Amino acid sequence: MREIPAALAAHLEGDATTLCRAWRVTRRDGVILGFTEHDRDLSFDGTTFLAASGFSGTEAREAAGLSAPGAEVSGAFSSVAIGEADLAAGRYDGARVEVFTVNWQAPEAAHLLLKVQEIGEVSRAGKAFTAELRSFAHRLSQEQGRLYGRRCDADLGDGRCKVDLAEAGRRAGATVVAVEGRDRIVVAGLDGFADGHFRLGTLRFETGVNHGLTVEIDGNAAVGEGTRLSLWLPLESLPAAGDAVTVTVGCDKAFSTCRDRFANAANFRGFPHMPGSDFAYSYVKGESTHDGSVLFE
Repeated sequence: MREIPAALAAHLEGDATTLCRAWRVTRRDGVILGFTEHDRDLSFDGTTFLAASGFSGTEAREAAGLSAPGAEVSGAFSSVAIGEADLAAGRYDGARVEVFTVNWQAPEAAHLLLKVQEIGEVSRAGKAFTAELRSFAHRLSQEQGRLYGRRCDADLGDGRCKVDLAEAGRRAGATVVAVEGRDRIVVAGLDGFADGHFRLGTLRFETGVNHGLTVEIDGNAAVGEGTRLSLWLPLESLPAAGDAVTVTVGCDKAFSTCRDRFANAANFRGFPHMPGSDFAYSYVKGESTHDGSVLFE
């Protein structure tokens, strides 16, 4: 049962109220931002909630059961709050949002946490944005657990995979020297690696406008002034020459790659010997062997 602070309860019993809403956003990278629909900044619970953000919220409905009600917040891009580049880079995807109601005359003593949600779909139009707020109940409709398949379902280098990416040849630092397009950049510092060595790997920007952003690599190839990296998806913000990046090798999730390239067959998190659909629906014939031996290497 939610307990309303005494100061807020007393205020609600009065003839007139001075209430507003406030939102505290915690991004997945740990950055915490506060916003309010009031016309001046508010401070409570260790966070400053900015009024200049232009945040406003839509009507929200609650329902009993396991339904996933939602709401929206809208606002304008602000250099001191939410930047268009951060939103485009996905830094707010899945961010945690705490919604408060607060007496703006006494915010520290009279505020109440109403709900905790997360940011879903974000749309942009000009200098404004609209973000969907989803209840955590929406996760109940998402697929959970592992899938039974031939390819590995672990991420290269994670606790289940256990490949050490710090070993030589698996990770390298580089510097951007040219930008050929939103999905192609040229870097220096990867001269010792063969073409395709970093295919399906990742590129992380350590400095510049894309600092902290990680994207997937489609392939790498040597060019006159360095190494061209082709990306799977175009960048929203173009890097600049001199930006530092870290490049990591990738994996196609096949058992042969895990065994031959990484010597990690014991930790393979797939089912490489499962029969295909044609075999599963076949019947015993004299020409085939059904002795329980391995079907695929």
